[in-house]
Amino acid sequence: MTIEYDGGNYAGWQFQKNARTIQGEIESALQTMVGRPVRLCASGRTDAGVHALGQVAGFRCDTRLSPETFQKGLNSMLDDDIVIHDCREAAGSFHARFDAVGKTYHYYILNRPLPSAIRRRHVWFIRRPLDDAAMQSAADMLTGEHDFSAFEGAGSPREHAIRVITSARFERGGGGEIAFKISANGFLRFMVRNIVGTLVEVGHHRITPSEFQAVLESRDRRRAGATAPPQGLFLMKVWYPGEEDRT
Repeated sequence: MTIEYDGGNYAGWQFQKNARTIQGEIESALQTMVGRPVRLCASGRTDAGVHALGQVAGFRCDTRLSPETFQKGLNSMLDDDIVIHDCREAAGSFHARFDAVGKTYHYYILNRPLPSAIRRRHVWFIRRPLDDAAMQSAADMLTGEHDFSAFEGAGSPREHAIRVITSARFERGGGGEIAFKISANGFLRFMVRNIVGTLVEVGHHRITPSEFQAVLESRDRRRAGATAPPQGLFLMKVWYPGEEDRT
């Protein structure tokens, strides 16, 4: 399944006993459809308040229901902030997490004097002007293979902190919107939000691009900036073998 969701009303993707989560809502609907518990396996977790346009999750189930029936049935039962965009039968060996070869995230900043009433749950509002060129100069240093320990959140489930970033760029749109678009073969917990928080320090001239590079090379989380808030982050696409170039 390819899933879109607004994470503002949820405690993240992963099931929790005492909180609403994306996984919990979909699994509850699946259980209603097939009459027994069904466990979802996603490409990865998103944290509380983080959104997705292209989350991928799979499940195994003995059923006569078609993928189209699952898609229609789930969308009829789920709240409007979760939508199943695609549902299809996968190979028996498919694993949404372990078969993924990369992901693309976008982080949206609203950089202007006044906030937005409509988009307040989907952007990080920053009133003070940002230097786009300086931020891009620093972001250029992210591409390639690096140890990203400096931008890793505590409790990240990983064997090592080495990742390969294939693209990292800023794009300024109309109305003061800035989009940071980043693709990699994988991400650590809070990695994108910690990178964005540190790049904003560059954009405010609190640190230089060369000092940003020193933070990256230090592998020391204490030297990086604060974690950017969750509402600006979107999981856009999960890449699997055979799909187009991730850049």
